[in-house]
Amino acid sequence: MNTRTTDHRTPSPSLSPAPAPPDGGQLCAPYAEAVLRHAGRDWLRLNVPGHAAAPGSDLAGLFGSRITALDFPPLLDGIDLGADTPLDRALALAAEAWGARRTWFLTNGASQGNQIASMIAPALGRTLVVQRSVHSSVIDGLVLSGLDAVFVQPSVDPEQGIAHGVTAADVAEALEQTPDAAAVYIVSPSYFGAVADVRAIADTAHAAGVPLIVDEAWGSHFGFHPGLPANALSAGADLATSSTHKLAGSLTQSAMLHLAEGPFADLLEPLVDRAFRLVQSTSASALLTASLDLARRSLVTGAAATGGSIAAADRVRRAVRALGRFTVVSDGFHAFPDIVGADPLRVAIDTRAGGITGHEARRRLFRDHQIMVEVATDAAVVAVIGAGSAPDTDRFVEALHTLPSPLTTAPAGAGAGMLRLPAPGATKLSAREAFLSPALVVAAEEAVGRISADTLAAYPPGIPNVLPGEVVTAEAVRFLQRTAAAPNGHVRGALDLGVTRLRVVA
Repeated sequence: MNTRTTDHRTPSPSLSPAPAPPDGGQLCAPYAEAVLRHAGRDWLRLNVPGHAAAPGSDLAGLFGSRITALDFPPLLDGIDLGADTPLDRALALAAEAWGARRTWFLTNGASQGNQIASMIAPALGRTLVVQRSVHSSVIDGLVLSGLDAVFVQPSVDPEQGIAHGVTAADVAEALEQTPDAAAVYIVSPSYFGAVADVRAIADTAHAAGVPLIVDEAWGSHFGFHPGLPANALSAGADLATSSTHKLAGSLTQSAMLHLAEGPFADLLEPLVDRAFRLVQSTSASALLTASLDLARRSLVTGAAATGGSIAAADRVRRAVRALGRFTVVSDGFHAFPDIVGADPLRVAIDTRAGGITGHEARRRLFRDHQIMVEVATDAAVVAVIGAGSAPDTDRFVEALHTLPSPLTTAPAGAGAGMLRLPAPGATKLSAREAFLSPALVVAAEEAVGRISADTLAAYPPGIPNVLPGEVVTAEAVRFLQRTAAAPNGHVRGALDLGVTRLRVVA
């Protein structure tokens, strides 16, 4: 087992400690404020971006002149270039807020953070012990890194057709069989809000001499209110990806990567910093970066508003229980040993209990009521309430209960109509080997029994149902084709909308 917890403890000289927050601390948004001041000056812009903040442009006409005026390129003196810049101070404040040794701002989403984490793992070992229901970006990271993987199977709710998490015992068993383990990689919370026992899993990983990496994409708001679960770093994780735009309020595609002050920090910090440079755009968006700075300030200073959001989500759950037509998915979480908590800002409703599939419910809510929910499965819809937001929950509850019941002849639990998660096929090649192997495209039915060259995932949530290197099963093909045929159904990585053809290793 890998026991290198004390190796490479000399920090890189280029990685000096983050500057102390300025007076005002978390009340400030130093990067956002600097960009705003810069935009307020009378610039003749003869550089990129090409719109040059022209007031009469189509962009300014659609989005407003303030947006284009704030759209600056990187490497500006007094903003992100030089010593102790507003960007440096914003990063230090974010690290302080999340309890991290160091934080990186990401402008290509949490997917970028997952790819970074996967890319650095070969410096720690040859095999990643990874939860099978990770986001597809982690599998993309395996393709980039060339690592082998030992997959830990999550618990699955057969009635809902959703995967939850893994237990410390599951992880310990996998580590026992993986003497060249690089790290443990898990997801918490899940797409449906199930929270894993991160503390126990971290202790298990550390006892085996490896770090714990947590895809905490859906938990960027954790730890900022007493009614929310603790965040992964405070529970012992060594590296955590935070999709800040999801529920913490930054702009779409912005995220953060947090490194804990733990036993692996000196080893991981220079690796993460170098990998970050590999995958970060050299034209990172000032708008996205500023939104991260503002989201951090809002979370830290907005506990009362976050409490109101939690109360709003609780009202929805209480109303659903009281009206009796539908059920609340998280009410059944206690039956699964891998779940130790739930995100109160995630409201997952079992719609089949009320006589309508989740896909059809989502379609009708969108079309007839102008209500958007985050995702639908065959059995449920998931609504999310951002930390600090105050949506019209009565409107949602009313619209939900006016939905028709087209499935009255096939009540919930009737096996024939249930779209269940397929079991993964056997692993024959590493993700990288399969992805780079000579491949050919065949009809979906001809792909059964052959090795997939692609990642295929019902999206959202983007959890892969078929991985590169796995054998394609008939069950997986049926699941993906039925998902694609459902209202608003989509399969990430598919060659065509109906999943009629698959790419397999030749």
